[in-house]
Amino acid sequence: MAVAGPSGPVMGREDVDRALARLATEHEAIESSLLSLQDHSGRRLLEGAELTGVTKERWAETDAAVTALWTHFEAYTDALTTAREIRARRRWPTQTELRRLTELLRGEGVSVTGAAVPDAARSLTGPAKLTEQLSLDQLLTRMNGWYDQAMETVAAADSVWSALPARIDLLAAETQRVRSLAHSVGVRPGAHPSGDEIEDLVAELTELRAQTVSDPLAFWRARPAPGRPDTSRYETAGRRLDDIRREVEAVMHVRDDAEHRLSRLRDVLSRADRTLTEARSARVEVLSKILASDVPAVSGPASALHEQLAAAEDFTRSAQWHRLSPLLDSLEEHADDELLRARESLTAVTAPLAVRAELRGRLDAYRAKVARLGMAEDPLLIERYDQARRLLWSAPCDLAAAERTVQRYQQAVAELGTQRPPQDRR
Repeated sequence: MAVAGPSGPVMGREDVDRALARLATEHEAIESSLLSLQDHSGRRLLEGAELTGVTKERWAETDAAVTALWTHFEAYTDALTTAREIRARRRWPTQTELRRLTELLRGEGVSVTGAAVPDAARSLTGPAKLTEQLSLDQLLTRMNGWYDQAMETVAAADSVWSALPARIDLLAAETQRVRSLAHSVGVRPGAHPSGDEIEDLVAELTELRAQTVSDPLAFWRARPAPGRPDTSRYETAGRRLDDIRREVEAVMHVRDDAEHRLSRLRDVLSRADRTLTEARSARVEVLSKILASDVPAVSGPASALHEQLAAAEDFTRSAQWHRLSPLLDSLEEHADDELLRARESLTAVTAPLAVRAELRGRLDAYRAKVARLGMAEDPLLIERYDQARRLLWSAPCDLAAAERTVQRYQQAVAELGTQRPPQDRR
């Protein structure tokens, strides 16, 4: 049985050989991982960037961890090299050599010297040590922790740098295009709310890009795993640009359609004015021809609408499309209402003339019926027809009396028609 020492039972030759084979494989894997970390694009960018905020603090910690990682790897390499040299001296190592190999491979036989140990490796109460005695397993545990820390930092920074700055550049370019388009239609700062909004967006994107470059980890969300870049500010900026673009397109539509809409408004208001003029003339005619006291008055043209139309034309000449748009919307609604009001006024004013024309038509229709029945010479019918005609063709015409007279004539025709024998009806 092997003699026990501070590192436990002394390893046998076969145990040493197995341990060396395993450690050689681990050493190769560690070296490959460290070289990958060294060549990682995120690490190179972090080393060369002017960092701020969270990233500056995290990279300072990570850089120290990477330095300690290499220091510990060198100690690991030295211990493995020493162990290999001792084992290579003879086929059957001596007991002293086996004790030394056991100390190197299992015990705390590895000395770590150099820079101060990072906070993560310090004991709870003791100070940072510049020289420590560790086992290879302890070295490996520390290196794994620092490697995970370093990879998390550089991978997160690289992911943000890969995802955000290029997308922000594309959004900024589109913002500049919309900005130029906005200026072409008068959407400028101080002249239109969207003009101020787009300037704010340009400044926001400039600031956002600078922050993603100097402090990428401020835009990293580690949860839920495996983590992702935080694109919320970028997406908000994109939605703001969409809103501005829609407003600018609406202004452009107003500009392109302005003359057509103004021409239609002029036509509608002109027709409303002509209709009101016709209604006023018709009212004079009605009052002279019809005995009536309920003929409605006719208002004058809508001067307020004409003033607004003149203002709309001024906005067109000065390219104030953002002011023109709501004014045109309001004008179109009220101009159509004005034309409808004018037509209703004309209809109301001319209603008595329409009633008189209807009574005249009815009287003539019944006279023709009388002639077909062979009753044209009937004295009663002649008398009542003459009464109705005098009332309907006199001025001013008493419509109420004329309607009663026409109804009496209709009744007389109906009564006489029923009294005549069938053979007399021709």
